[in-house]
Amino acid sequence: MSSIYALFGRSVALLAIVLQGACAQLPEHVDRPVSVALPSPSGTALEALVQQRRRADAARFESGFLLLGGPPAAYGSRLALIEGAQKTLDLQYYAIHADASTGRLLRGIRAAAGRGVRVRILLDDLHSTGRDALVLGLAFVPNIEMRLFNPLAGARGSSLARIFNSIGDASRIQQRMHNKLFLADNVLGVTGGRNLGDAYFGNALKGNFIDLDILAAGPIVQDLSRSFDSYWNNERAYPVQSLVKREELKAIRERAEQADRELADESARALNAPPTSQTPAPAEGEPKPGAPPTAAQLARAWDEKPLDLRTARFVWAPAVMLADQPGKIPADKGPNQTKAPGLVVSQPNDRANPSRRAASLEASSDIAAGSDTVVEGLLQLIGQANSDLLIISPYFVPGPDMKQAFATARGRGVRIRVLTNSLASNDAPVAHVGYSRHRQDLLKIGVELYELRSEQASVSNAFGSSGDGSVGASRSMLHSKVLVMDGRLLVVGSMNLDLRSQLQNTELALLVRSAELSRTASEQIERGMREGSWRIELNDGSLVWRAPEGSGLKDTTTEPDASLTLRLMLKLFGPLAPDQLL
Repeated sequence: MSSIYALFGRSVALLAIVLQGACAQLPEHVDRPVSVALPSPSGTALEALVQQRRRADAARFESGFLLLGGPPAAYGSRLALIEGAQKTLDLQYYAIHADASTGRLLRGIRAAAGRGVRVRILLDDLHSTGRDALVLGLAFVPNIEMRLFNPLAGARGSSLARIFNSIGDASRIQQRMHNKLFLADNVLGVTGGRNLGDAYFGNALKGNFIDLDILAAGPIVQDLSRSFDSYWNNERAYPVQSLVKREELKAIRERAEQADRELADESARALNAPPTSQTPAPAEGEPKPGAPPTAAQLARAWDEKPLDLRTARFVWAPAVMLADQPGKIPADKGPNQTKAPGLVVSQPNDRANPSRRAASLEASSDIAAGSDTVVEGLLQLIGQANSDLLIISPYFVPGPDMKQAFATARGRGVRIRVLTNSLASNDAPVAHVGYSRHRQDLLKIGVELYELRSEQASVSNAFGSSGDGSVGASRSMLHSKVLVMDGRLLVVGSMNLDLRSQLQNTELALLVRSAELSRTASEQIERGMREGSWRIELNDGSLVWRAPEGSGLKDTTTEPDASLTLRLMLKLFGPLAPDQLL
């Protein structure tokens, strides 16, 4: 997640420039043609493939699932969906970055549109600025529609400028669409924690995210598509053409190309090499891969090959979807507008064998349905745990109800283990404050806490992601959002267990009732806890970080791998930030 917190940390000296556009407003009376997902996926090659796989496996359940733990599988699954789609591609993301990894995906999407596939891309507006605004050029490509959710007014030169332009509506700045979906022909889809960009596919130089997605097949995808449609047709979704013109995108492209040339020439001078010539501009809607020196260094250890869906091993199981309604983010209706809560919970997907539905999953969906949001639904599920809870939450800021849910579960003897980012691995260090102020309370009630070790080139291997293509010894940052309950229920989604996901962002999660998938996820998480994470303990009222197994490191009583300057800054300024803003 490209952090909101970092945006506010930029120099206030830019305020004078920002105020020049402070009078910008969002357009009114915007035309939003209604469209919906493919009514029936029958007749497509992907639908035939799913049915063939289900028959070959003699599956009891109609929906199938495949965990996508490493970048090769995560990237390859999306390539496979792009290449296999015949009728529709629907993408919903918090962030799409204009870089090398996304460049190939978007080239494939352009090709799909060229062969007649209808493409809809729904993007949260916050980070569609600067170089990343180049992806908005897709909106001007035939057969591709693109909308921005909950947009901010103003030019797209920088995120800071647009935030200050909307400073009078600060609550709206904080409320973001955090959902992630990649759907093909309404029969196959990917959801989970990943945005689209180099850092999410092990291809960034300075830091890469450890993440987890799940590929879903069958009727559950139709539930995901209905969620997508509810956002796409919502009044908060603005067609790109109503917000940005070709001329603005052209100016952004020219600035990006100039910056690339300057960086390339600077690198060439440092290497005593001749300056590079100007790189030809990419096609409209296709981001450049970045400055030449960076692109030359991005040598993946894995091939950019589509996942072979014919041999992919699906686990067929009942599942339900939890999705926040788009009304969780208020429409721009005036100062008295409040959110419209209400959680969308699909029915357990086993339509072929209703008598064999997993009773526990039905009960879980009924419990969650009484909640207002995805995170609150998960807290209700935590209340039903019998023996074990295994949780990954990169940004972990427990509110009072979350702490109470943990305390109640511990009172029943439920073992609770939570893996989150350390201060050093957190891409949003201020968010670490909201977690750190609750550490002792959580440890006292018996929650076991683990923090990811950042500075270790092979740390992602502990999570089953060997050969992940991470460049060099780049920093590892946790980004997976996973919950395993009682070894039988697996939850993969976009949500963190924090107040931002609970109260402000919209989120989406899949609940799959499968001992096999739960075991696979648990083994990876537990290995990561042992070999790639610090375990925190209380010793005479003080915190102690126990070193990962086999690391050769020593235990410590201070935030590991974090600089003294960072620790002091957070200690001084952290208390000023309330949990709900972290």
